[in-house]
Amino acid sequence: MTQLTPLRRALELAALGLPVLPLRRGKVPFGNCRTCADNACGGRPNMKTPGPCTCLAPCHAWAAASTDPRVLNSPEWAPAWRTSVAVAYHPGGAGVTVVDLDNVAAVDWARENLPATRTVPTTRGEHWIYRGAMPSANAVRPGVDIKSLSQYARWLGPGTGHMTTLPTAVRALVVKEDTTPARRGVVSSLPAGARWDRTVATGCRHTERYVRTGLERGLALVRARTESGAGSQAFGVARFLAAQHTACPGPCGLDAIGEEITAAAVSVGVPESYARRAVTNGLQTAEGRAA
Repeated sequence: MTQLTPLRRALELAALGLPVLPLRRGKVPFGNCRTCADNACGGRPNMKTPGPCTCLAPCHAWAAASTDPRVLNSPEWAPAWRTSVAVAYHPGGAGVTVVDLDNVAAVDWARENLPATRTVPTTRGEHWIYRGAMPSANAVRPGVDIKSLSQYARWLGPGTGHMTTLPTAVRALVVKEDTTPARRGVVSSLPAGARWDRTVATGCRHTERYVRTGLERGLALVRARTESGAGSQAFGVARFLAAQHTACPGPCGLDAIGEEITAAAVSVGVPESYARRAVTNGLQTAEGRAA
């Protein structure tokens, strides 16, 4: 069976609605032309430096990706295709998000924490592809990158499995946080001393000691992240604690538990809005998995 050239593969993918671009040796995009070097042209739309760039060459990496066969077959793109070694696509432009798992440990983490979806084997790990776009981010946790609105992903095949909707657990991975603790206290609208107790959990099947022990351990994990990662830790603690109550008739006072986790994250420097978002996503993710 004859292997498709990168251009022929790109044209097939473009016909399916995937914005594509060529990759050179090293499996990276081709460099910008002289006019576009260092974004002197202003950059293409939707980049960090939006501008009037009308360059016809495949400059600006993911931002140049196209589904137009006239562009892909144009004289300006021809030199790149002649030396290209692979094809990439722009996930965000195709309305999807790629969770790039770079090693076995990252894949194991995803299998434990993320809903199943379409997967594509890579050289060292897997791509998990979800329906829906979101901001891109590198190193959201060890061995995990999020490729969507402002990154490209190498085409490695259609993969296997049913593509599911982008979950809140993935969105929570790119919640930004202030990694430097506030020196003069934290400005917050959180009520002072808000605590979970049995009065807000009249339908919980657990003892108060059980809940408080688990909560205190979780809060300690969040408070220990004084340099970075407190927001992500808060998400994980909220998800874990909420999962313990999925069999309860309720109410279990999860809102109060969430307030305590949020307060712990704020106490080590995470902006309250980010902390609340991470905790809410964690609580909702546990509820969704239970459903």
